[in-house]
Amino acid sequence: MNDRVILYHIVSRERWEREAASGVYRGDTLDSEGFIHCSLREQVLRVANERFRGQSELVLLVIDSTRSTPELRFENTEGGAELFPHIYGALDLESVTAVLPFDPDDAGRFQRFPVEPSASQHA
Repeated sequence: MNDRVILYHIVSRERWEREAASGVYRGDTLDSEGFIHCSLREQVLRVANERFRGQSELVLLVIDSTRSTPELRFENTEGGAELFPHIYGALDLESVTAVLPFDPDDAGRFQRFPVEPSASQHA
């Protein structure tokens, strides 16, 4: 894929730090499902509330698709119409452009997208 797409991946801080230190990030689904689940920006809060509600100590990985070598597919593996980005291979650590703290509010819900580095820094 040549077009730049910014992807997002939610993971526990502990898992990210452990796997990043090892030099390879496989997430919790590459071995069991064959890919790493990701989201587009507009999907992040909904996915977080559906799959991570009430969990804390999470981070949101910001991934530049042009820096990632495994195949990227947009698909829905659960039978719906909405397409989600999936990375079919271990994540290239250099493709992660930011690691943002991502914790829910006091009620356990994710209400706000984390603050990203200034867009002007990426231009």
